[in-house]
Amino acid sequence: MRMALFQPDIAGNVGTILRLGACLGVAVDLIEPMGFAFGDRAMARAGMDYLAQAAVTRHADWAAFAAGVAGRIVLLTTRGATPLPAARFEPDDILLLGSESAGVPGFVHDRADLRVRVPMRSGARSLNVAVAGAIVLGEALRQTGWPAEALPPPDDAG
Repeated sequence: MRMALFQPDIAGNVGTILRLGACLGVAVDLIEPMGFAFGDRAMARAGMDYLAQAAVTRHADWAAFAAGVAGRIVLLTTRGATPLPAARFEPDDILLLGSESAGVPGFVHDRADLRVRVPMRSGARSLNVAVAGAIVLGEALRQTGWPAEALPPPDDAG
């Protein structure tokens, strides 16, 4: 399981997702260009001291990312056809998040093997990209199995 961010605009969201990936043992792909300099203070502040533990791969553009895809691309989108409770995940899925300001272009939407939306109240436009990513990643890992390094040690006191 991996997470990928398509041309992210907000450094703090990238830092939050890198922290999420570091804590749960999930690699993160960053598809450039990004709307800020990598290592921006806001990204570092959101990621705190977890950034050094994050497995990050930067891709110059969509073509460079797509050339190395080995698994399904699961696009998280407000235009998704499959509500999260009905989605079925596979261990080698790549959960793809669009940029905060524009989402993803049509060619990326069309390339997705599965499009998933988090159900929300009527009238709500969208969740924060990092929040949506955490919700979907949690469900995907619940279905496919958490990475061993993310699991707590057995409770010997029990």
